[in-house]
Amino acid sequence: MPYAEAAHAKLYYEETGQGYPIVFVHEFAGDLRSWEPQVRYFSRRYRCITYNARGYPPSDVPSDVAHYGQDIATDDIAAVMRAAGVEKAHVVGLSMGGFACLHFGIRYPELASALVVAGCGYGAPKSGRAQFKAEADALAERFAANDMATISAGYAAGPFRVQYQNKDPRGWEEFASQFAEHDIDGAVMTLRGVQAGRPSIYDLEPQLRNIEVPMLIVTGDEDEPCLDVNLFMKRVIPSAGLYVLPRTGHTLNLEEPAAFNATVHEFFSAVERDRWGLRDPRSVTDTIMLANQDR
Repeated sequence: MPYAEAAHAKLYYEETGQGYPIVFVHEFAGDLRSWEPQVRYFSRRYRCITYNARGYPPSDVPSDVAHYGQDIATDDIAAVMRAAGVEKAHVVGLSMGGFACLHFGIRYPELASALVVAGCGYGAPKSGRAQFKAEADALAERFAANDMATISAGYAAGPFRVQYQNKDPRGWEEFASQFAEHDIDGAVMTLRGVQAGRPSIYDLEPQLRNIEVPMLIVTGDEDEPCLDVNLFMKRVIPSAGLYVLPRTGHTLNLEEPAAFNATVHEFFSAVERDRWGLRDPRSVTDTIMLANQDR
């Protein structure tokens, strides 16, 4: 079993396929198994690397909350790449993994050839920061006081997961049962160290405006906590495109795998052919009908 050496933790990873590397970074309620529809699709043409974040066995579960955090989660992507002998890769992240992917574009742009930031935005608005931290802390307390199966069942049927449950009950059952297998201490540490403490995306605006790595932002139109912040990211990141999946919630790569895979594949193809440039500055204006030169 291959492991990557990271700060205060060993991270379990898997590789499938041959070709240019893609690194997949999972969400809080998932693990490397959450990327199965993507690995089956992309491993026909690419080298797919999936891994379990710290706190998710068989990766280590550090007992100190100081060994969890947004910067640490971002550094862990680089650690997995080093262990796999990868100098540069396309990086795909969902939710918690989407935040890590976004920060990776800020801190490790030389290691990323393309970024897919999906389901990213929970807790970002400054007006809701206190609420988000309070909810993350409360959820951590609930996990700590109960068993994983009890808490995971309610979480898996949350307001932004029911879309998946309604469309694909069998797939949702598999997702929920896998979530119930997670380590409860790892879940608590992740909530307290990563989720509750990460910075607001709005506070990152200066750094976001400097990102030139090609980026595809993906969200479901019923994933309410992501909608406004995804529009914000699209507007300030010069390399970003925005793809919105209709009638779709948070678990979008599993909920709509065919659409997700096809769009991401098209994005990668454009990047690899040098056909994904920065936004044309002529398209950035505060006018409605007049061209900039007509003002």
